[in-house]
Amino acid sequence: MAFTFRSYAAAPEFYTSAAYFSMEFALDQALKTYSGGLGFLAGSHMRSAYELRQNLVGIGILWTYGYYDQTRNEDQTMRVDYRHKAYSFLEDTGLIFPIIIHGAQVQVKALYLAPEVFGTAPMFFLTTDIPENDYISRTISHHLYDADTAARVAQSILLGTGGGTLLDLLGHQVDVYHLNEGHGLPLAFYLYEKHGRQLAEVQKRLVFTTHTPELAGNEEHPMKLLEDMTFFGNVPAEEVRRIAGVENNVLSYTLAALRMARRANGVSKVHGKVANQMWGSYQGICPIISITNAQNGTYWRDPALHHALTGHHDKALKARKREMKKALFDIVADQTGNLFDPDVLTIVWARRFAGYKRADLILRHFERFQRLLQDTKRPIQMIWAGKPYPKDYGAIATFNGIIQKTKAYKNCAVLTGYELGLSAALKKGSDIWLNTPRFPREASGTSGMTAAMNGSLSLSIADGWIPEFVREGENGFLIPLANINEPEHVKDDVEATGVLDVLEQEILPLYYDKPEQFLELIKNAMHEVEPAFDSGRMAREYYEKMYTV
Repeated sequence: MAFTFRSYAAAPEFYTSAAYFSMEFALDQALKTYSGGLGFLAGSHMRSAYELRQNLVGIGILWTYGYYDQTRNEDQTMRVDYRHKAYSFLEDTGLIFPIIIHGAQVQVKALYLAPEVFGTAPMFFLTTDIPENDYISRTISHHLYDADTAARVAQSILLGTGGGTLLDLLGHQVDVYHLNEGHGLPLAFYLYEKHGRQLAEVQKRLVFTTHTPELAGNEEHPMKLLEDMTFFGNVPAEEVRRIAGVENNVLSYTLAALRMARRANGVSKVHGKVANQMWGSYQGICPIISITNAQNGTYWRDPALHHALTGHHDKALKARKREMKKALFDIVADQTGNLFDPDVLTIVWARRFAGYKRADLILRHFERFQRLLQDTKRPIQMIWAGKPYPKDYGAIATFNGIIQKTKAYKNCAVLTGYELGLSAALKKGSDIWLNTPRFPREASGTSGMTAAMNGSLSLSIADGWIPEFVREGENGFLIPLANINEPEHVKDDVEATGVLDVLEQEILPLYYDKPEQFLELIKNAMHEVEPAFDSGRMAREYYEKMYTV
């Protein structure tokens, strides 16, 4: 029986048909198709598109082994494990079709995620891990962000060319194609071929979101490799150089997308400025605006806590927060054997582990941090969690170093398995959400949004979305920024001092000596984070500022 694409009736204001291409989506704990913040963001976008009844379809890849399972070695350090994932809730469309990768046919199978399963826009997930392919072709969709360069290029072709081909096979009319980061860039060349190699026709239909100033998120590869991999379909290399702009025989995915799209956006006001500084001097790029990232409140907020807030029931709010802390501390005890106290100020640093995010900044002046750990009058508890990229040995060393450095302290814990479920527990169970990136390298950062929804206050560097939200001492706390022109080790010293200063001089006295004032800050943050940083606002802005202009 032929597959019939079923969706909901779109709301009239969102009638424009859009397709959203992303390498990762964090939709539910049960579906392992994400690694970190990009996936969390894309997942919230799909949920809000569903709630608003937007005429949107999501295109992703079904990763056979997910990202990876983060477990522990015998000495408690982290271990990377891979386990085959299977999902009975994905519907086999029966569609298998060829695309060309490295000059050869690779068969692609499409699976469908219906809106009612997780409350998302309709979505398709592509896989090459099927019997119709040889072993090498099957591995293309095995591992999200495969360490092998050729595999990564093949994954981009699968997402971009495969996704574009699927929508055409379905006969699904698309007005706007949205590249969420540059990974799906081959889509632009697929559209270029489809529309008679007229760049203007591609630019009418393509929009692009850049998510990071980090090099790792702005992929670039030698033209020779991309030509060999059939990255550009049948478009000649000289034509690629002309329309996409190639310097030193290296193609920048971001720069090519900026030249082939009609409009692009950074993911916070700060990042919009940074993106324009990075790319604005290049000829032929499209306008880069700002649409600040957001997260889906329906999914992330605790209903009982939110009910207590809206009903002005302070006693119930404090009681529910205490329950959520106890639930988190059950996880801490299970993983580490440490018993945490729900009446003690609990600080959490949790997000993707990467060097610039500085997970260990609070430990930089370790003797001073030790004194905080040992203070019995105003005690603290500290939790870290997050997944490093499996080949980022520096980040893995940081993760393991924190374990070694803090293992003697019963009020410290490093948790493994940072996925949607643990992320929610940490946000609900923390009092302070610590965020310490090197300015201005955190394009947005959304974890603090969902922490605020659950009564956890940001203690953060003023980067990404934070300047748009935090009012110092009223709904969160800011770490003083070092002079941007100082060497990195000097900035680290200054900002590490700032973290401890704010804790000692502002947060701890407030939490222990003026608990009602601390509660007022929590309530302010909960009230103010929505609707400004609920993804319903973001999903609307994409239609208003990107899809229908």
